[in-house]
Amino acid sequence: MRGGAGDGDEIHWRRELPQSNRAASWRARQKLGGTARAMLRAGALAARERAGYYGLRFERHADAYAERAAWDDGNGEEQGGRRLTARLPVGDETARRPLVTLARALRATADAVRHYRATGGMEGFDAAVRRGVCQELTEAVHQMVRGTEGVRIWVAWSDAAGTPEGCPERPVVFTPGDLPALEQAGQRYVREEPSVPVRVTGTVVRLRRPGPGGPGSVRLRVLAGAEVAQIRARLDEEAYRTAVHAHLAGLPLRLSGVLESRGGFRRVSGAHGVAPVAVPEAERERLLKGLRDGLDGFGRGMAGPGR
Repeated sequence: MRGGAGDGDEIHWRRELPQSNRAASWRARQKLGGTARAMLRAGALAARERAGYYGLRFERHADAYAERAAWDDGNGEEQGGRRLTARLPVGDETARRPLVTLARALRATADAVRHYRATGGMEGFDAAVRRGVCQELTEAVHQMVRGTEGVRIWVAWSDAAGTPEGCPERPVVFTPGDLPALEQAGQRYVREEPSVPVRVTGTVVRLRRPGPGGPGSVRLRVLAGAEVAQIRARLDEEAYRTAVHAHLAGLPLRLSGVLESRGGFRRVSGAHGVAPVAVPEAERERLLKGLRDGLDGFGRGMAGPGR
């Protein structure tokens, strides 16, 4: 291990693979890369807002942070799937916060696992949410450890910026014996994350109903009101007609309801208060251009199946 990481921060992953896995280094490399990226995303999510389960919330924010990383797998075939380093620019305190959050959350995860293995209780994972632990992180750790003899993770902090408080450089270690705790914690986080009341404004990107009348469903590209890219909602006949008119007029649609945690915060239930939203003429022209570009899909949705 290095004592410092020069001008940037580095996070290191080391997997101990059994002898039988060495012939499949390409598969192991792919798995290590995917789970490492998922950990960076989990750190970015928790740095944005604490929650036990995010689903699709803050997805673009997390992806943008993971894209900042420069990756190094050791450039050796024998290292395939065994070691990986992500280098991240330090920037200001805000830019560094996701990695600091991840480092603390990994240690909190290890503490919660030890508590579970000693007592059988999940209280440690409940408390760990405040330290940045979430389903996305426990799932990433679970997948990284699965099929190995153990995983070590540590951060080498920038010499120039120094080591953040509460972030020692000693490795956090996970073993196959930790898998039941990680799996149960992830399921618990998903099960207990509450749904969220929302008032969403978005552009209609899809309309669908089984026939020429009655209720139907709408998909909106979210402009405001929810931290997801798109939502779906079931509308009664009158509200569906309002959504059609808003779409044809090139206007955003506003609706209220509950953004359901089940399914990853994709669906708004109990939609009500459905109404078009006035926008400046230039913005309306842009939305109308998008309507014309996607008019074929709109027509298929209006016609219903088999028509």
